Amino acid sequence: MNAIATLVDNAAAVAVRHVSKSFVGPAGTSLTVLDDVSFELAPSEIIALLGPSGCGKSTLLNIIAGLQSADRGEVTVDGIQVSTRNLPVLGYVFQDDRLLPWRDSLRNVTFSLEAGSLPRRKRDERARKTLDLMDLGGFAHMFPYQLSGGMRSRVALARSLVLNPSILLMDEPFGRLDAQTRTQMHAEILRIKELLKMSIVFVTHDVEESVMLADRVIVFAPRPGRIKEVVRIDVDRPRDTTDPQTAGYVRYLKSMIGDGER
Repeated sequence: MNAIATLVDNAAAVAVRHVSKSFVGPAGTSLTVLDDVSFELAPSEIIALLGPSGCGKSTLLNIIAGLQSADRGEVTVDGIQVSTRNLPVLGYVFQDDRLLPWRDSLRNVTFSLEAGSLPRRKRDERARKTLDLMDLGGFAHMFPYQLSGGMRSRVALARSLVLNPSILLMDEPFGRLDAQTRTQMHAEILRIKELLKMSIVFVTHDVEESVMLADRVIVFAPRPGRIKEVVRIDVDRPRDTTDPQTAGYVRYLKSMIGDGER
């Protein structure tokens, strides 16, 4: 099950090369959260970033999105170097759905388009099509408090997809959902990914989730975050955690996370 985070090819959707990042701690000391991280995301691939809390997974996702800058190294998206002044058009789904409570589903989705030049009619048209894609067409005028947790997650996903991104970043978006709803969202992500031919990087601390969704799982060591191992999940989809091969990957990854620095 071992693999090395080698470069895939020159057509990588995302390339992370020797990225390091530190923050200044409360006592003025430097705290390194990422240390020389390199990997590539191939077109239409799903990669999971798996590791203990505090190992820099979310920070790395923000650097890929251009929301934070690396101290060293670089990130390119479709061959273009990313910086906080050169933001790529990516879909980003946060840990919380961050829906605006005073807006209905339609207006929460159009929010992503309002900084552009599209007229309102075109924004509404794209938002309605995206809600239809998520099987939420009948809930366009319902407010967040009227929606279930799964529906709120799908509206948040629609808000990212309305931008027509080729790359989707997800930061533990299903952590607050119950097990049944989370399983439904996993199936939804895989359906949308195949339909739209997207590449996906998602952060998780849930081993089963990483095995169910990812083509490759990048396992991070504890702080400072660095790549401990890359595991390719060679199991056809749809996957079942009770399947012996799938369960084997789950056990292997759990043993790696439990090993810590050993």
